[in-house]
Amino acid sequence: MLSQFKPEGGHSALGDLFDFPPDVYPVGRLDHDSEGLLLLTNDKKITPLLLDPKQKHKRIYWVQVEGMVSDKALDLLAQNVQINLDGKSYFTLPAKARRLLPGPEIPERIPPIRFRKNVPTSWIELCLREGKNRQVRKMTAAVGFPTLRLIRVQIEDLKLGEMKSGDVMELERDFVYRKLKLK
Repeated sequence: MLSQFKPEGGHSALGDLFDFPPDVYPVGRLDHDSEGLLLLTNDKKITPLLLDPKQKHKRIYWVQVEGMVSDKALDLLAQNVQINLDGKSYFTLPAKARRLLPGPEIPERIPPIRFRKNVPTSWIELCLREGKNRQVRKMTAAVGFPTLRLIRVQIEDLKLGEMKSGDVMELERDFVYRKLKLK
C-alpha cells in the first residue's frame, strides 16, 4: 500500500481503506513494501515538527532479515552504516539494534515475503533518529542481511500496539502531541 490517497502503479492506497476528509494527509511515508504506523492528520503544524531532521525523533522498526543476524552486524548497525543516498555516500547516525527473540507474533504479510527453504530468517529491532529514503533496507543490506519485511511500530511514544494492517484510529490532538513529544 502506498502512503498516499490515490492508487498508482497497481498499488493500493490509503483512500482504499477509508473515506478520509479532504484536509487529511500523511505525515512522512512508508514505501509500498513496508507496513506499520503511519500518522494521518489535518494539523499542518505536525509535519514540520515531526519531520525536521534536527529534531531526531525516535522511530522503531521490526525488521525481518534474510539469514541469522550476527553480533557483528548488530554492532555495525548501532554505530553507523555507509549507504547510498541519491548517488552519494552517506553515513547513518548511530542506531539502537537488537535481536527480537523470539520473533514478534504478528499476522502473515499479504502478499507473503519471499520464502527460501534453505535460508533462515531472523528479526531485529532498529531504533533510528533519522528517516532517509529506504534507510532501514539500505542499512540491513549494507551489513549483509537484506530486509524481507519492515514494520514501523513506534514514533517517539506513539505505538502501533494491537492495530492490524488497514486499521484506522482517530486520536485526540493533545494525546498525539504528548506521545510525539511535540510542543
